[in-house]
Amino acid sequence: MSGEKTEQPTPQKLKKAKREGQIGRTQDIGAWFGMLAASIMLPRTLESAIKHAQELLSQVPQVIERPEPALALRMLKEAGFGIAWSVLPLSMTLMFVGIAAAGAQGGIRVATKLFIPKFSRLNPLPGIKKMFGPQSLWEGIKALVKTSVLAAVLYSTTKDTIPILMTAGQLPLGTLLAVVKDATIGLIRAASAAGIVMAAADYFVVRRRTNKQLRMTKEEVKQEHKNSDGDPLIKAQIRARQMAMARNRQMADVPTADVVMVNPTHVAVALRYEPTKGAPRVVAKGQGPLATKIREIATEHRVPLVQDVPLARALHAGCEVGAEIPADFYGAVAKVLAFVMSLKARGSAAGLHRNPNSASTAA
Repeated sequence: MSGEKTEQPTPQKLKKAKREGQIGRTQDIGAWFGMLAASIMLPRTLESAIKHAQELLSQVPQVIERPEPALALRMLKEAGFGIAWSVLPLSMTLMFVGIAAAGAQGGIRVATKLFIPKFSRLNPLPGIKKMFGPQSLWEGIKALVKTSVLAAVLYSTTKDTIPILMTAGQLPLGTLLAVVKDATIGLIRAASAAGIVMAAADYFVVRRRTNKQLRMTKEEVKQEHKNSDGDPLIKAQIRARQMAMARNRQMADVPTADVVMVNPTHVAVALRYEPTKGAPRVVAKGQGPLATKIREIATEHRVPLVQDVPLARALHAGCEVGAEIPADFYGAVAKVLAFVMSLKARGSAAGLHRNPNSASTAA
């Protein structure tokens, strides 16, 4: 059926979905990778914090001996800076991991449309449907799997540590703390590794569900292609406006021409020759009403009109406005320009003249 959404979403549909925040992503990837990064950075953070704490405690006797407010405030300031400096690498790492995880799942974009109030979001029916739909079933399975996996990880990482803790009274404090630290970091890393695997599976399911929601019908795809190509009427109007602007530029350049080749009534080609810029150039050309307009402007500005039917037609067909004439026309155009220069020397260049070098016009 034509109403079934069987087509993959187009790039325009995907772009619109990103703007509206409809992206297949899961928060678990960033959370578990962040926990893994924290387990790597945590020992260094603790070492730095302990070092700063030891330096701070070494100053306590001085404060006790000299209980001055300025000394106490300085000590508190150093403590604050020490804590911030110790935690900064961990904080920056977690921020980088969060940004990288979001970027890897479809980029970082602020979905402004989600901030716009919509009364449809107050409708409880969609929420009730989600509670009993496939998405709710998947969330329940995911929570059950998470609990089971994390319980297994907790048991495997602590089963060897618990007997040691049972004899904690016989161990030095430093050894006990080292055991607890290693067990905690091992637990965090094992849980993070298991969580990343579960998050990858969750991302696959969420991405698949989102792509399914974004599928389109054949009619929607056709309509979107039509919209992307543009309205034919608007495109025609743009082309007409561009052609009008091009004609206006041509008409403005006609007074600067050295000669206008005519047909005599159907075709007109205005040429300008500047020795420092190479071969003669076509500054304007046209046929029918446009040719008439070119002749009128040329007559008004006393630009010579030279009648040569075959040359005028050939120039109109083989030359583009603004471009130099092809080499095939050099000889014929050179004779026309020489003829025009002789007319100007006699003071009779304005008006319509037959090209004496053309056998067809002389006949």
